Amino acid sequence: MSEDAVRLSTVGVLLRRRWRVLLLLAVVGAGVGAAASAVFSPGYETSASVLLQGPRQADELLTQAQVATSSVVLDRASATLGLRVSGTDLQKSVTASVAQGNVVTITTQGDSPAAAQQLADEVAKEFVKYSTQLLSNSADTAAQLAQEQREQLRQQVAQTNQRILDLAGSVQDGQTVEAVQVRTELQGLRTSLEQAMNNLTAADAATGSGTMVVLGPAERPLAPAAPTLPQLVAGGAVLFLLAGLLGHLFGSRADRRLRDEEEIGAALGAPVLAAVDVPESAGRGRPSGARARLRRILGTDRPWHLPPVPASADRASRDLRYRRVLTRLPPGPDGVRRLLVLVAEDDPAAQRAVARFGAVAAAERAPVELTVAEVTAAQPIVPDGRGGVLVVLSLGSRGAWELVAMARACADAGHEVLGVVLTRAVRVRGKLREEPADADPPQAPAVRDVMAGSV
Repeated sequence: MSEDAVRLSTVGVLLRRRWRVLLLLAVVGAGVGAAASAVFSPGYETSASVLLQGPRQADELLTQAQVATSSVVLDRASATLGLRVSGTDLQKSVTASVAQGNVVTITTQGDSPAAAQQLADEVAKEFVKYSTQLLSNSADTAAQLAQEQREQLRQQVAQTNQRILDLAGSVQDGQTVEAVQVRTELQGLRTSLEQAMNNLTAADAATGSGTMVVLGPAERPLAPAAPTLPQLVAGGAVLFLLAGLLGHLFGSRADRRLRDEEEIGAALGAPVLAAVDVPESAGRGRPSGARARLRRILGTDRPWHLPPVPASADRASRDLRYRRVLTRLPPGPDGVRRLLVLVAEDDPAAQRAVARFGAVAAAERAPVELTVAEVTAAQPIVPDGRGGVLVVLSLGSRGAWELVAMARACADAGHEVLGVVLTRAVRVRGKLREEPADADPPQAPAVRDVMAGSV
């Protein structure tokens, strides 16, 4: 994997060359977000509060919150509103929580503001009714028990008061042993009396602890609760767009094929003589079918991370590049440049460039003798000889080990790699498309095709 830092310029190139794919991903993400809104969007949301008077324990408040969302309460609310929905199904739209100050907050969701408000008010009313009914069903036993406890406490208070009065009358002035004992007993009686009064107060407060009050009607919501449909649509579009960007960047960093001219030259042990553009044939050599047409429309039929190759204005300017490459190669002892042109058998752009080399050499009557060898990049087999080798390959099409294998095969066959020509297929638009295709140029008489392994 490449360890180069991802720069903003790389992201800019990605956006410029893959904007159609990224736009399609954003549209798909927006559609997914719109579909998800039917499941995750809560609609309109509001809440109603119920106050539980009297001292309450934390466990008791949690129990009351569970009662508020019970199927019994929700069944009654649904029947009153005529929703024709069971309480079990309605539990998905109703939640209850405990707030500070002995307040149970009932939150409801609805398709409209009025529906959410009506549901919250009705659930709160039915909750109060049901809780009151539960308390009234057990009121007889609880009231009798509370009454007995209060009577016992009152009797204890009366007895303690009488005992205090008796002791107070029997205490004499002075510091006798009897006086000290009486004072000690009076202090214990006062403590017992205070505890009895506290218990009596708690018993009286527990008698009225079952009172529950609805703190006003629920507010009508003015806007849908988050996440709304626009939020889910925008979130889906952004999420898919970022996923597409990260996928392209990760694929580029994981690509082991060389795209830098210096790295390609170092792997082959020869300088890069030129980088030429090869126009695509108008109809031949291009994949057909719906999938291929879709890839051409979206722009995914060619790599996005390759460095740009200056496009030629016309065929004459392209032929000029080929002639310059030939002049940069050293001639033989007799003045004839004898070259073995090495090209991969699965590289059509490089093959068209090699054919154009031969056509240019034949048209210029240059003292050049070219021998073309098509090899397999993974396991190249180069014919034996003592001449120089010109490697023609497409930019970003080979990994480092494949190029090293080509260089070793040339060395084993007794050849020296003199230079490298990088090609890149370009799509011709406008008047240049009317020119004869470079895919089928006339072969030069001096060119001999030698297939891999035939020599």
